[in-house]
Amino acid sequence: TTLVHRGGQFAIVKRCREKSNGREFAAKFIKKRQSMASSRGVRREEIEREVDILRQIRHANIVTLHDVYENRTDVVLILELVSGGELFDFLAQKESLSEEEATQFIKQILEGVNYLHARKIAHFDLKPENIMLLDKNVPLPRIKLIDFGLAHKIEAGVEFKNIFGTPEFLRHSGEFPL
Repeated sequence: TTLVHRGGQFAIVKRCREKSNGREFAAKFIKKRQSMASSRGVRREEIEREVDILRQIRHANIVTLHDVYENRTDVVLILELVSGGELFDFLAQKESLSEEEATQFIKQILEGVNYLHARKIAHFDLKPENIMLLDKNVPLPRIKLIDFGLAHKIEAGVEFKNIFGTPEFLRHSGEFPL
């Protein structure tokens, strides 16, 4: 197995292969919090929320959850392998995009976000590192939104008082419109 992506402080993503057919996947190992007093690891309800949200999603521009396993220390999400790298790195390497390429990338990102919002799901951590390419070696790579660790289902009348997300990418006004 090889490291594919570091998914936050308490998760790593490794490439894995299904023995029966050789199909490749990404295995996201999420460290479980071992006690209520500990601040290391992810609380069970947070892991369950991520899994529940991923199970509700089926979209071409969002990573697909295939299975979930658990051991003493980790919950392991078996996800679609997204091996094209981050969109940010692809753009930095390419230096310039045609209008067609830029339009296609923006369209795919917005289609994924629109799909989530239509289902009342807020990602809360959409940033360059969480926008990946399925395969960068094709003319117009498919965008995949990843890392739903901070995502929430938005319910009518429920207000979010906590601030979610990566500090560098949060709005300074404190407003989070859906």
